[in-house]
Amino acid sequence: MPIDATQPYDADNIFAKILRGEIPNDTVYEDDHVLAFNDINPQAPTHVLVIPKGDYVSWDDFSARASDSEIAHFVRTVGAIARKLGLVEPGYRLLANIGGHGHQEVGHLHVHLFGGKPLGPMLAKGL
Repeated sequence: MPIDATQPYDADNIFAKILRGEIPNDTVYEDDHVLAFNDINPQAPTHVLVIPKGDYVSWDDFSARASDSEIAHFVRTVGAIARKLGLVEPGYRLLANIGGHGHQEVGHLHVHLFGGKPLGPMLAKGL
């Protein structure tokens, strides 16, 4: 069920539990500020979730409250992970869902990194 991205951060969301080590994950990358792991329900041969370790509800929340260095580090890390996974050529997709219309299901900023096959069009035509 989509969440309201304007609500306060819920420290009991699944990604917060993963960050606390309460739920295991298949880690692809980790540093002091970012965790990336394979999605448990992959939608492509490569489907990695990249999350900041801070308590940010959505991309909007992150862009409004995170420091410039946190934002730069997160963006650069997403790119580094794509390069590490060999996705730059032939290409990949990044997706961050925000709020109800964006169909955000977990109230913790996360970027989906998809690759490993042709992904097709993003949205249906005629919307």
